[in-house]
Amino acid sequence: MTDTAAEPVQNKQFKFLGLITVLYVTLQLVCDVTAGKIIQVGWFPVSITIIYFPITYIFADILTEVYGYATGRRVLWTVLFCSVLAAALYQFVVFLPPAPGFEKNAGYVQVFGQVPRVVIGSWVAIFFGEIFNNYVMARMKVWTEGKHLWSRLVASTIFGQFVNTALFYSIALYGVLPTNLLIDSILSGWFLKVIVEVALIPITYVIVGKLKTIEQEDYFDRKTDFNPFVVGH
Repeated sequence: MTDTAAEPVQNKQFKFLGLITVLYVTLQLVCDVTAGKIIQVGWFPVSITIIYFPITYIFADILTEVYGYATGRRVLWTVLFCSVLAAALYQFVVFLPPAPGFEKNAGYVQVFGQVPRVVIGSWVAIFFGEIFNNYVMARMKVWTEGKHLWSRLVASTIFGQFVNTALFYSIALYGVLPTNLLIDSILSGWFLKVIVEVALIPITYVIVGKLKTIEQEDYFDRKTDFNPFVVGH
């Protein structure tokens, strides 16, 4: 296993980086079109994405922990590009008139017509939330010399998920939900996302350990440029 600090990883061939990127993109696209649905989980009114959105943060944690902050940032930009492209196609679907006799168009308009505001909220939330998450992960890995993975998983989740949840609900659902329900949704969504990801820490440990062994990579961001707006490495 390679303990790398500033050595670039973009020229290395990894077995699972492509798969992780594809799964990350897929899950984000699903979240874009389903996040507006609010369900009840116990006492908490939350977006239905609470069930599967925390997995995106596990992807972010794995990318940063194994491949480094710059790789995680590059994948995040890929996710955002795919989300923008999908949103444009959704609006194309809404814009084109239906064929005579097609009676389901109203359903498409109702679902996809709501996407722009939700997706904009999602773009802002996912970018800043996950950049913050990845930054905390990368910095803490150096500070702890690679020890105590659980501590950076928990810390990055607490801060990253709060940024994500507060931004998303505020942008996507302000004025749609009553203010008290909006605040309750932010706090409960944040709390539940943290609980879900903390509960999945044992699985994250197993995946991270296997990936480090298979990929022969254990990147330390000691000399990394943490500028979030750098698209490449």
